Amino acid sequence: MPSSLRRGHPTHPESAPPRPPLSAPPSRPPHSSIPEYRHRTEKASTLLIGRRHGYVCLTIITPHHRPISSTALRKGMEMNGTADILSSAYLAVEFVDSLLPQNPLQEPVKQAWNHMLQNYSKFQIATWGSLIVHELVYFLFCVPGFLFQFIPFMQRFKIQQDKPETWEKQWRCFKMLLFSHFCIQLPLICGTYYFTEYFNIPYDWESMPRWPYLLAQCFGCSVIEDTWHYFLHRALHHRRIYKYIHKVHHEFTSPFGMQAEYAHPLETLILGAGFFIGIMVFCNHMALLWAWVTIRLLETIDVHSGYDIPLNPLHLIPFYAGARFHDFHHMNFVGNYGSTFTWWDRLFNTDDQYSSYTQKQSLKKSE
Repeated sequence: MPSSLRRGHPTHPESAPPRPPLSAPPSRPPHSSIPEYRHRTEKASTLLIGRRHGYVCLTIITPHHRPISSTALRKGMEMNGTADILSSAYLAVEFVDSLLPQNPLQEPVKQAWNHMLQNYSKFQIATWGSLIVHELVYFLFCVPGFLFQFIPFMQRFKIQQDKPETWEKQWRCFKMLLFSHFCIQLPLICGTYYFTEYFNIPYDWESMPRWPYLLAQCFGCSVIEDTWHYFLHRALHHRRIYKYIHKVHHEFTSPFGMQAEYAHPLETLILGAGFFIGIMVFCNHMALLWAWVTIRLLETIDVHSGYDIPLNPLHLIPFYAGARFHDFHHMNFVGNYGSTFTWWDRLFNTDDQYSSYTQKQSLKKSE
């Protein structure tokens, strides 16, 4: 055996001393706590590049007194290697995060979160906690749309003004929701605990991502869910299976917020699977699950609200579908299959009838 391959030889890979970093970054806690680490310095913006545990490490010292660190590049990549898209996006989010002021709600939220961890088990948090978050968020987001029907001023924003909600429809919808939430969704929620245990998802405050990361991850989940929803939703409209499953959701030709999750049990499972795909890709903390539940419910209740509110901040999101886009789907039964964004409908030209309809409506208003 060549001497260079013998264990203990100076040129043996395991015997070689670790390569020092090109520029030693400031000492800091382990990577898991980097999002919470803040180091004050008066130095100007500096980029430090080095290697740590086989990873390429980048640290940005900003004039705002916070260093930003990322070890998202692949293990063993050469220094001149090209970072993948996720690594670049992660670094960009960290840079934006460093420019933001400290959140004044962080300390009270931290105390509440730690109190929850001290008094409840992981199983209770993942199951009953998730159920409570889902129910509170769902019905709280439904309250504005429910109240709009009693406010004459808001009727000018109702999309299908000739089809008001009736008490009979709303009561039938509410009863169906209770069955769906507790008999279908609750068993799925119970699996949350086993998911977090199997993938070792942390619950502790120190590992929790800051809110810009949560928003970025929720956006990624929205893109995945919207893609899944478009193709599966379109498949459910096939004439051979439509009347057996998806027809239940279309019992309401003029949707309202509470009707967002009114669906056949099989549809709840089929389209709901898209929600969990994003979680499996991005989830690195229990908080992301609750944040994504909140964002997803906000999206689906908004597009089912039946009201096109001009000052809706969600309209600032590029390619956001909105209530008018999805309301046409319930009115026309064909096209506009996307749940959150419009790009798949534009790409496959399944929004052509909607485009013709909006053009005709614009001509009527101009006359």
